[in-house]
Amino acid sequence: MTVLFYALLAFLFFGGLAWLFVSTPPAKLAMIMNRGVPLLLVAAGGLLIAIGRGGIGIPLAAIGIAWWRKTRPVGTLGAGNASKKSTVISAALEMELDHDSGDMNGKILTGNHEGKWLSELDDADLFALYTEIQSDADSSALLEAYLDRRLAGWREHTDANTGSGQGDASASGSMTKQEAYQVLGLEPGASKAEIRKAWRNLMKSMHPDSGGSAFLAAKINAAKDILLD
Repeated sequence: MTVLFYALLAFLFFGGLAWLFVSTPPAKLAMIMNRGVPLLLVAAGGLLIAIGRGGIGIPLAAIGIAWWRKTRPVGTLGAGNASKKSTVISAALEMELDHDSGDMNGKILTGNHEGKWLSELDDADLFALYTEIQSDADSSALLEAYLDRRLAGWREHTDANTGSGQGDASASGSMTKQEAYQVLGLEPGASKAEIRKAWRNLMKSMHPDSGGSAFLAAKINAAKDILLD
């Protein structure tokens, strides 16, 4: 009876594998082998343990677990989909730049629209906010950078006393290392190679010659200099 049981189990297992090899495209088969077979081994081991065959079931389950740990994708909890973001904070705005898409958005920190995101405001509210924060050079420069991306030619259609979009990178005083990491979208302790790579990627979209913001480009340069000092 025992021999017959094991023979049936082996037949089902290897018969299923043979069917997969014959009927599945190679690329998909590789994915199934790396992800499905380890789970199948764990399940088979658990079944054997449940029916009192722990001498075989425990090693089989252990093999499946070890196989799964070795072949599972890195970042299975969603880290692989996370996008790096740079953050620049002024008195009125916390601006974010997505490294992958180049999209920019900002959270309003004070005033009539405190707590809202710039993307939630219509054009009229954005212009009103610009007038409201003009006394702060850094905040004005950040909002100008956002408006340049969202509303092409906005300067020609507003009577606001718009600046050049450059701002004064030194107006906010000395940048801390923590702020520098935020500007480059890096975690503290990043290597020099990672710092230079983040700086290059950001400057491609933020350099004034590419239609970017001179103010943000100055912040990015300052952050690189601080972290590489």
